[in-house]
Amino acid sequence: MTDAQDTAADTSLRTTGGAPPDDGGTSAAGAPDLSPIPLLEPREGIPPVIADEAALAEVIAAFAAGSGPVAVDAERASGYRYGQRAYLVQLRREGAGTALIDPAACPDLSGLGEALSGVEWVLHAATQDLPCLREIGMIPTRLFDTELAGRLCGFPRVGLGAMVENVLGFVLEKGHSAVDWSTRPLPEPWLRYAALDVELLVDLRDALEKELDRQDKLEWAWQEFAAIASAPPPEPRKDPWRRTSGMHKVRRRRQLAVVRELWQMRDRIAQRRDVSPGKVLSDAAIVEAALSMPANVHALSALNGFGHRVGRRQLEQWQAAVDRAKALPEDRLPQPGQPVAGPPPPRAWADKDPAAAARLSAARTGVSSLAEQLNLPQENLITPDTVRRLCWEPPKPADGEAIAAALVGYGARAWQVALVTPVLVAALSAKAP
Repeated sequence: MTDAQDTAADTSLRTTGGAPPDDGGTSAAGAPDLSPIPLLEPREGIPPVIADEAALAEVIAAFAAGSGPVAVDAERASGYRYGQRAYLVQLRREGAGTALIDPAACPDLSGLGEALSGVEWVLHAATQDLPCLREIGMIPTRLFDTELAGRLCGFPRVGLGAMVENVLGFVLEKGHSAVDWSTRPLPEPWLRYAALDVELLVDLRDALEKELDRQDKLEWAWQEFAAIASAPPPEPRKDPWRRTSGMHKVRRRRQLAVVRELWQMRDRIAQRRDVSPGKVLSDAAIVEAALSMPANVHALSALNGFGHRVGRRQLEQWQAAVDRAKALPEDRLPQPGQPVAGPPPPRAWADKDPAAAARLSAARTGVSSLAEQLNLPQENLITPDTVRRLCWEPPKPADGEAIAAALVGYGARAWQVALVTPVLVAALSAKAP
């Protein structure tokens, strides 16, 4: 048992503020008031970065021979590089210690993924890291998500630092989460930070498993973790340019075409340069150009985001994109708004369908009350989109069996179906005033 596990065991569920409210168990109430302990160094020191096939083979062998769950984390260069690929992968397992792997030097980690097949992977906010891990061949078959576990337990603060402090009583080093992880060589303080991110992840998992069990929520958690592990990769977004910040100001179709042309050109340039699109041209500049519809390079250069630091050649390429949008025939202009594959925005329900609005109001009230009783966020009890879809088009008849089947069809897990079905049966019978 590690020092961190000792701490967790001695206090049942240690807290320095932020643990779930006491419900008659032994988790927080009565725990001694212990000051958090700064965690400054990994137990075995900072390991060398694995950057060649020979060293990687040794890591694979060591982790295959290890025991128990494996802690996994990945660092990206969001805001600096194009895309969301991993630039450092951290692992820790009993009997193998901690490993830091450079995916730029070792881009195929499928051998490591295969060596850990069947092993439980412990991640924090798994859905954030799984896409970049999948790109390099690391796909878990079983996982434990400590952030999601914290949500189900009722913790109001579920960041890794807050969870480690509140549950285990240790303070993790802060300050390097948003750095450019594509930097080479990586500075020693960053490597220390990265190693510490997996230092206590398994200890945190063990303490949270006990708390989930104490709250009779462990089976819920296993169902959630299984759903994450078995989920297919997300489909590419349709019309991603529509997510440009500030798009709500752009209303005319010709202006929308300018946003689309500028966004697509920016994306091509960013991909070619391997830099974040925002470093090529800001969203605010794109929207400004769409609203202004500049007639020439001189007019474009007067707009925010196209000032003195933008060279003549760059201005000309941006203006060419604007001109292409201006020249498009009417039938090739984008339509305002995205095609809605589901119910309209709830604010419109009272006018479009008062009965549906009444059902939604009753359902929201019921779900909120149940989530409060269970001490977990509403969105983890059932997704708001699922509630909206059921209230807009209820099954007929709207009885328990039909509603349960509809919930399963929308991807709800068995524990959610069992808890939410009675609430929705009552809500779907609500009448318009």
